[in-house]
Amino acid sequence: MKGTFRYASLLVLMLVFAGFQPLAAQDEHGQEDHATEEAHGAAGHGDSACCIVEDEDHGYDPVGTVMEHIADQNEFHVWYNVHIPLPLILYAPEHGWSTFLSSKFHHGTQAVDGYVLNHGRVNRVADPSFPQGEVHIECVSHQTEMVDEKEKDVYYVCYEGTAYKLDPPSTLDGGVLGGGITSFYDFSITKNVFTMILGAIVLILLFMAVARGYKRNEGKAPSGIQSFMEPFFTFIRDEVTVPMIGEKHYERFQPFIMTLFFFVLICNLFGLIPFFPFGANVTGNLAVTLVLAVLTFIVTNINGNGHYWEHIFWMPGIPAWVKVILTPVEVLGLFIKPFSLMIRLFANISAGHIIILSLIGLIFLFGNNGESVGGAATGGIIGGLFTAFMNLIELLVAFLQAFIFAILSASYIGAAVDEGHEHHDEAHAH
Repeated sequence: MKGTFRYASLLVLMLVFAGFQPLAAQDEHGQEDHATEEAHGAAGHGDSACCIVEDEDHGYDPVGTVMEHIADQNEFHVWYNVHIPLPLILYAPEHGWSTFLSSKFHHGTQAVDGYVLNHGRVNRVADPSFPQGEVHIECVSHQTEMVDEKEKDVYYVCYEGTAYKLDPPSTLDGGVLGGGITSFYDFSITKNVFTMILGAIVLILLFMAVARGYKRNEGKAPSGIQSFMEPFFTFIRDEVTVPMIGEKHYERFQPFIMTLFFFVLICNLFGLIPFFPFGANVTGNLAVTLVLAVLTFIVTNINGNGHYWEHIFWMPGIPAWVKVILTPVEVLGLFIKPFSLMIRLFANISAGHIIILSLIGLIFLFGNNGESVGGAATGGIIGGLFTAFMNLIELLVAFLQAFIFAILSASYIGAAVDEGHEHHDEAHAH
C-alpha cells in the first residue's frame, strides 16, 4: 500500500474546501455565560433602553445548552468562564482585514473594530457610527422581528445606552439555511476548523508512518503501526472499492475513498471525546458534510463515461415517451445522491450528540438547579448509565457512518466509470 502518501495530499485538499467554507447558518439558540442577555425593547439604533433584563431566573435551559455545544464557535468553552481562544480572521469590504484572538472580546464584554462575540460566534456592527478599536459594551440583546414576512431572531449590541444591530457572518447558502451576504466575511479558525486541522495532521503523520513501514518491510510481514492499519486498508479495498468500482478502475479512486473514510472517521471519533482539544461536532455541521458530498459529486461526474451519461439523458431500450418522464428523474438523481450523503452523515452525528447532551442535562433538570440533591443524584444515575450506553452506540456509529459514506461514494463512482454495470449486479447478488 505504497500509495498512502496520496491520502495525505487529499486530506489537505479536503481541508481547503471543507474547513474554510462559511456555509452553515449561525446557530441562534446557544446559551452564553457572560454578557449576552434577553432584552425587550432593543428596537434598533437609537433606543436608549436597549438592555432591559428580566429579573426572574429562567434556570437551566436544556435546548440552549445543547445547541450551544453542537454549534460551531470561535472559541473553546472549557469550564464555566474558562475559554480557549482561537484566531479570528475577519474581512469587511469598507474596513479591511482584522486578525486577533477571540480572547480580546473578554467573553463578550468587549467590542473590537465593530466586531462582537455573540453566543460564541462573531457578529459585526454594520453602522459606521459605531466606534472602532476596543470598547466596552453593556450587553448583546435579542428580540424576534418580522423579516420578509417571517419571524427571525435579531441581535443588537448595546453601547452607551444605544442599540446597534448586528450582522451575522456572510454565508453562501443562498438563503436556504437562513443566511446570506452581510457586511463582513468570517474566515476564522473555529472549533470545527481547528478539529479538522488536528485530524488531518494526525492522519498525515499516521499515513507517513505506515508508508515508511511498507517501504521498510517490502516483501515481509507487516509490523508496528503498519500491521494495525493493514486490516483497514484491505477491508476498504476488498469490501468497498473493488466490489463497487471494479478491478479495472478501483486503483484510481482508492486514495479518494480511503481519505473520505479516514477523514470522516477521525472527525467522528474526536467528537466523542468531551474535552479540549476535542469535542467539536465537525461532521454534524452541514457545511462540512455538504463540501464532502460536493467533492464526491465532482469526482463522480468528471469521470463519468459515455455509457453513464447515456443512461441519464437517453436510456437505451426504453420507449421515447417513457424517456421524457425518466430523464428529468435521472438528472434530478445526480443531485439527490450527494444531498442524501450530506443529510445522512449530518443527521446521524448531530442526533447522537443531542441525545448524549440531553441525557447529561437530566442531572440539572431533576436537581432543579441545585435545589434537589436527591433529584440530581437520580438524574446522575439515570443519565450516567444511559450516556455510557449511548457512547458505546456512538462509537459504533462513528465507524458505521464513515463506512457508509465511503461505500456510497464508491458506488456512485463505480456507476460513472463502469461500462456495463456487471460487477454491480454481482456485488448486489453477493
